[in-house]
Amino acid sequence: MSVLNVTPDSFFDGGRLTSPAVVVGAALRALQDGADLLDLGGESTRPGAQRVPSDEQIRRVVPAIEAIRREGVDTPLSIDTTRAEVARAALDAGADIINDVAAGLEDDAMLALAAERGCGLVLMHRRLPPDEDSYSDAYDTPPEDPDVTGTVGRFLGDRLDAASRAGVAPGCVLLDPGLGFGKTVVQNLALIAGTPRLLELGRPILSAASRKSFVGRVSLGRESEPRERLAGSLAVTAAHFRAGARVFRVHDTGAHAEALRLLTALHEAQTGPTADGGQERHGAGLAC
Repeated sequence: MSVLNVTPDSFFDGGRLTSPAVVVGAALRALQDGADLLDLGGESTRPGAQRVPSDEQIRRVVPAIEAIRREGVDTPLSIDTTRAEVARAALDAGADIINDVAAGLEDDAMLALAAERGCGLVLMHRRLPPDEDSYSDAYDTPPEDPDVTGTVGRFLGDRLDAASRAGVAPGCVLLDPGLGFGKTVVQNLALIAGTPRLLELGRPILSAASRKSFVGRVSLGRESEPRERLAGSLAVTAAHFRAGARVFRVHDTGAHAEALRLLTALHEAQTGPTADGGQERHGAGLAC
């Protein structure tokens, strides 16, 4: 899942995609590099980011989605938003999946919309909205949780049940443990190691660790800039793949695609070819 942030303030790539034409170019490069999904967002979710009104999100993302579709790209495309109004406009423009970091809790209409449209849905765990959060390695008072995997698993199970009650088919849902969202460095590592427990919920796990602060804190052993965290991000992807994650939201599509091809080949050498129509290789795991 290649990240295409149509924002001025995202923590790594904010301000780079300045027009629909530039977005189309980035999308085509991502696909050439091996992307299986494209994820567009018009509101940064980095810690400390200010909220963006729905109409401004729509102004940013809809022309970009329409331009990608006019180019003839039929690759699945997700809209990263917590607002049903934005999601609806993006779906109307050609998106296929709602990627909601609030898991339907910020907008009561989101789950009903996903059910109505029969689209894919990503449900993520977070402790706090971004404007109240801190980077994983910068908490004044670190959040305490002796069993973060259990906490996240219970939350995601509850939200999966809520989506089902709203009419969303379970096969349309991906689950995201929310690496970096209200978790300490150690808690993020525990969540990755605890992925087999999360898989007991019966849905694929999305890994979104790309260039986040906890990655640099572990791989470099110090405070770092996002541009320094590629090697660490690849290592986390490898670890999360081995733990069972199969969808990876990344900034550096080509490097991760190469790593994942090798990881998949090694996995198949150990277990034999998969019988799931390519889910192990391409990872979406959605049956909508």
